[in-house]
Amino acid sequence: MKRNVFIGLFLCAVISIEAQIQTPALSPAAKLTQTVGLTEITVEYSRPSMRGRKIFGNLVPYNKLWRTGANARTKITLSDDVTISGDTLKKGVYAIFTIPKANSWDVIFYNEADGSGSIPTLNDNKIALQANVPTEEIPVSIETFTISFDDLKPDGGTLGFMWENTYVGVKIAVPSEAKAMASIESVMNGPSANDYYNAASYFRSSGKDLKRALTWITKATELNKNAFWMFREKSLIHAALGDKKAAIEAAEKSLAIAEKYNNADYIKMNKESIAQWRK
Repeated sequence: MKRNVFIGLFLCAVISIEAQIQTPALSPAAKLTQTVGLTEITVEYSRPSMRGRKIFGNLVPYNKLWRTGANARTKITLSDDVTISGDTLKKGVYAIFTIPKANSWDVIFYNEADGSGSIPTLNDNKIALQANVPTEEIPVSIETFTISFDDLKPDGGTLGFMWENTYVGVKIAVPSEAKAMASIESVMNGPSANDYYNAASYFRSSGKDLKRALTWITKATELNKNAFWMFREKSLIHAALGDKKAAIEAAEKSLAIAEKYNNADYIKMNKESIAQWRK
């Protein structure tokens, strides 16, 4: 009886020790969050490595469904509706499946994000969006499968897939302009100096109504007379409107305040602009 009890305690101790053992995963998990314009996009996936193997056309066969990584399904979360290849992908969570081919990939956003790492038989009714994207050959060998966000702009970016010598870039357009305009219209009911400044800066940088931008930046500088960055923005708007005299006056005001606060960047920018506008 005592012998059995001893054996039982020994086995429990062994199981407990084994339960605490941790080893590194061959395909470690990764989570990538990127703000694209005003939209937040998160990708969760596992990252297999080449380890001396031929990948595409071998380990990952051509013309076969791939889970786009390893282990559990690769997931993407969108905070807003986005546009891919001219079609709308609603905000939400999706699995990303792909069908690699020699010269292109079919990239599939699937409505069933959770699930095991096994390759499912896709239900056409659950395919939210499918896009065919050409492959690009890259001159260096990427050892570990990598998903990235590339070519970021205010209105979109590229969701990149890289492994071995292959790169696939899925262009994603985000609703930045609609969200920005809605925010501006909402805030302008009771704006602060920063609200006026942000709205004016956005209008100038995105090529919108410059006269409206000038009205807003003028109100901003009236509310905050020591904001050298606001007077700098005012000078740029005047210059964009072709009024160099007013641009120089605003830049000189920005320069004087920047010198008072010893801001080297704005001192340099204003001096360069004034010299250029005086030519």
